Amino acid sequence: MSCKHINAPELRQPTAAQSVYREDCTQCFDSIDNPEGLDVCLFCFNGGCNADRHHSVLHYQKSKHPLVLNIKRTRKPIKRDEPPQKVSKLAIAAETESDRYDTVTQVRCFECQIDGVDPTSGKLPTIVESVLKANTFAKQAEVQAWEQEFTPCEHTLCLEQEASRKIDSQDLGHCSMCDLKENLWLCLQCGNLGCGRSQYGGVGGNSHGLEHTELTSHAVAVKLGSLTPEGTADVYCYACNEERIDTELSAHLAHWGINIADRQKTEKSLTEMQIEQNLTWQFSMTTEDGKEMKPIFGKGFTGLKNLGNSCYLASILQCLFSMPEFQSRYYLPDQPPPDTADPAEDLETQLRKSADGLLSGRYSKPDSDVIASEYSSEIPHQKGLAPAMLKHLIGRGHAEFSTMRQQDAFELLQHLLKLVTRSQHTSSLPDPVQSFRFVLEQRLQCTSCKKVRYRTDEQDNISIPVPIRPLPPKPGNSANGEKAKDEYEPVTLKECLDSFTAAEAVELTCPSCGSKAGFTKRSLFKTFPKILAVNARRFTSLNWVPTKVDVPVVIGDEAFTLDAYKSSGLQASEDALADDIEAPRFTPNEGLLEQMQMMGFPRTRAEKALYVTGNADAEVAMNWLFDHMDDADIDAPLELAATATSTSPSSAAVNAESISLLEAMGISAPQARKALKETGGDVERAVDWVFSHPDEQGDFGDEDEGAKPVIAGAGNGDLPARFRLQSMACHKGASIHAGHYVAFIRKFIPRDHHEGGKEEGEEAWVLFNDEKVVKAEGDVDEMKKFAYVYFFERV
Repeated sequence: MSCKHINAPELRQPTAAQSVYREDCTQCFDSIDNPEGLDVCLFCFNGGCNADRHHSVLHYQKSKHPLVLNIKRTRKPIKRDEPPQKVSKLAIAAETESDRYDTVTQVRCFECQIDGVDPTSGKLPTIVESVLKANTFAKQAEVQAWEQEFTPCEHTLCLEQEASRKIDSQDLGHCSMCDLKENLWLCLQCGNLGCGRSQYGGVGGNSHGLEHTELTSHAVAVKLGSLTPEGTADVYCYACNEERIDTELSAHLAHWGINIADRQKTEKSLTEMQIEQNLTWQFSMTTEDGKEMKPIFGKGFTGLKNLGNSCYLASILQCLFSMPEFQSRYYLPDQPPPDTADPAEDLETQLRKSADGLLSGRYSKPDSDVIASEYSSEIPHQKGLAPAMLKHLIGRGHAEFSTMRQQDAFELLQHLLKLVTRSQHTSSLPDPVQSFRFVLEQRLQCTSCKKVRYRTDEQDNISIPVPIRPLPPKPGNSANGEKAKDEYEPVTLKECLDSFTAAEAVELTCPSCGSKAGFTKRSLFKTFPKILAVNARRFTSLNWVPTKVDVPVVIGDEAFTLDAYKSSGLQASEDALADDIEAPRFTPNEGLLEQMQMMGFPRTRAEKALYVTGNADAEVAMNWLFDHMDDADIDAPLELAATATSTSPSSAAVNAESISLLEAMGISAPQARKALKETGGDVERAVDWVFSHPDEQGDFGDEDEGAKPVIAGAGNGDLPARFRLQSMACHKGASIHAGHYVAFIRKFIPRDHHEGGKEEGEEAWVLFNDEKVVKAEGDVDEMKKFAYVYFFERV
């Protein structure tokens, strides 16, 4: 019996731009490794499971695409005599899929009801072959995971080199300021050779290359050991503080007598070291006596595969889907999937898919590919689920999360909560983010006339400062050249909350009494959420770069109260302030202004340059002007808002032009936004604020400024407000953009069924380390001290 669809005009090979979902179902995590295999639609290349959920049949009923290619894969037996090695970019095994798996395919037609359509008939041969050879959706993301997007910058494109000379080979053997012979960086502007920063893996460095830059302002350097005959190398711009591409690297090296074709790569590149570091960061997976922690399997104990620097996403997803609000919203096993033509591109579908994968227990099984031998004590963990489709949707259109680099887990949480809220909800399926929402009330009081003003803002998280108090350094191991690890005085959660809610001084003119003595500002809780998300800011500034430090925050297992941080609102004894608060005006330094005008700069341009650069240095202002001579509004008069239309500087109007002016000075957009809010929109004072708050990460909120409207039901103001730590995303590493994230979650762990059929168990902390899920033993209290994002549940 033949199929009438084998020559359908709609049958075409997948193009390079099309995604072929031939690994797992777009609506659940059933895959080609399931006994029933996976059906890939030969018209649109959607992947549908063929087991009890019949997502392949549902796709046919909705799309009327009759032909599918069923792919069934079984793992060839392997035997491990020792734990597997970590994959690195330097040594990717040339093992093919056919070496690891046996694959069976079959063409089916739903409309003709034929299970074995001849794959050599009609258009099928070329289409089937194209589907099997095409990169899967997950593979496309996996390839990107080994790459970073590097671009040139103005400093590499406009590099001006000093007089050329040939650098003798012996002068390329060690740093010009010390005896280090590795991790050497050549300044492309003057030819100086300096050692780099100390790097992962024990690579030494005294930062003499950075010191050279600070002394000379020479920005661009190349790592000699990373040079390859093909012309690739690590190029770093100290001015941008970023790794860059030098499109004229061969010519720039030849200027110093170095023929790149003669060079051999002798050291790992920065990318390779970062990948290796991210893959080898280890949270303890052993007990105090050295035994490996026992894996846990079952409902709610499913791990997530690392897609390459995706542990920041996995840790947050595990925490969120451990919450009843997210479980009831997205784990809907008895309901049909969302009605959408493209499940892989639908956020609702992918969130439900993730909930089913993490909570059903369907995929929480020991990896059957691993057969422990008598020589191996390896305990098989799970394969882990690969949330590639959800990651794609979360990152779509986002400058950071669309990349495959490591990201900040707290920023990811904020972004994801925003996406969830914006997605469609019905009355029967409420917004789970509502459980995070609460109202902060801010009190502003004039220090002279004592009049006050209150305002409220709705939030779904708080970011608390962690006091950083270094302890006296301990002696290191000088014999091995090791430096002792920096240690810090532990702080309590109460101390952090006290700091978050403390009164601070604000420079504003009082509209009531005219005093310029300023105001005090304090924020307290008007209502409390069901789930309080807290980011612990452990940052200090090192060479103007925010660096994460391990300051222990002591948090107990028992519940605590936030009653002391509840706002009482406007009191009968308080006088309320009237309308707007006058913001300070900009007055240019007359001496600097005159100096610039004498050099031929129009007054309008000179005023704007002084305003942007802090009104303190004519040369800095002139340099800014030279860089902005082509700006369309360079001759437009400087216009500043006369009043701050809000009740506090934190909600002052922040316009895009002011942010752009600060960005031109090397200040990030989040820092600029925060500084402008704190200084009433005054750019000059915002510059000072940034440099006096080097550890402040900035405001990553919505682009639309001003107070967020308070939604009815945002939190509850009843007392007592008692909270207990429920889960946390923990991080190891000196930077939030490197290192490794895991999740610790308080869960009920069932025991085996006892007599009478009653299920017993215990409440304990569970460690989710990518695909590994184990009962955490011994190090939980320690990890609570160094968590990055805490989730407290109201009890």
